[in-house]
Amino acid sequence: MTTDDHWQQLRAEMPVARNWAYLDHASVAPLPEPAAEAIRDWCRDAVENGVCNWSRWRAQVEQARKLLAQLLNVPTSEIAIIRNTTEGIGLVAEGLSWQPGDNVVVPAGEFPSNLYPWFNLQSRGVEVRLVTPHPDETLEEAASRVCDSKTRIVAVSWVDYATGRRQDPDEWCEIAHSHDALLFLDAIQGLGALPIDLSTTPVDFLAADGHKWLMGPEGAGTLYIRQERLNTLRPLGVGWNSVRHAGDFTRIDLDLKDNAGRYEGGSYNMAGIIGLRASLEFLARPGRTAVGERVLELQARACERLEHAGCVIQSDRHPNRSSGIVGFAVPWLDARDVKRHCQQQGVVVNERGGCVRISAHVWNDDSDIDRLVDALEMTR
Repeated sequence: MTTDDHWQQLRAEMPVARNWAYLDHASVAPLPEPAAEAIRDWCRDAVENGVCNWSRWRAQVEQARKLLAQLLNVPTSEIAIIRNTTEGIGLVAEGLSWQPGDNVVVPAGEFPSNLYPWFNLQSRGVEVRLVTPHPDETLEEAASRVCDSKTRIVAVSWVDYATGRRQDPDEWCEIAHSHDALLFLDAIQGLGALPIDLSTTPVDFLAADGHKWLMGPEGAGTLYIRQERLNTLRPLGVGWNSVRHAGDFTRIDLDLKDNAGRYEGGSYNMAGIIGLRASLEFLARPGRTAVGERVLELQARACERLEHAGCVIQSDRHPNRSSGIVGFAVPWLDARDVKRHCQQQGVVVNERGGCVRISAHVWNDDSDIDRLVDALEMTR
């Protein structure tokens, strides 16, 4: 089987491709057929058998945990299965022991989910330092400049949700750790599209939703906690599933799990996690490196076609900064009108910050890019 045949096989398992040129994975991804079938199987089982096969469902939670751990190259003990990125950020923000005068350093342009949980600490005397670079400095230089001895944590997105600019997690770890601070990485716009190895990149905490580049359902995601940081956080959301003896309801001693599973509190979103497990298997077939190369290759081809059509690429396309997200301007049309027109033509794009945003995944191909360009040409 050739490389192209391999990608086309994945495309054949994407029913959305029959209806749309879908270029909006940075918003909500369509489900692969294997994920949809896994959810249907669970639903039939729940309807026909109730709780009788719960242990089979629970086993799929552990399969999802193993796949997420492999994606990050970490032990399964450092992976918690949670609902979404916001929950993960909240568990870190609320779990740290804060003192008045402590500060958080976070880029000013972050998605609100990586701002509000930190703003919510201000009533406790915690300062939120928003990083805005001076004209003569990089974002990283600005972040290092505003850190000091009172900085407890630096929080940054791996990939900017609007522009697609990719940060270097190793560089941000160095910024945080050189000031004796922790590093939190919001990975929702990178995980599933780009490779990362947390066995060598010393991120302290990471969270990601499953419904974007991981191509799972909404309501199922992951929180990574480096093992040596586990007891740095005050446990929150503690429930029957947080303890070593989970399931033995005759014991009431609070003996928390010695792994990230202590943050899983209560019952799981079984349908969402089972779908996520199947989507993770779907993405694991080509391998992490191949997925990343394919995603960047598609975006490079899209940029070339868009520029030829008269569009202006506004994302940083440097090899170390590019990602699965591309923002561009259509000089003759407002971005909101572009989004509306494209959808009428069967092309799904988005708009962020006045730019058109596209985000193709491994199963997309040149025909999707062709449909996008054709739709844009119609607006002249």
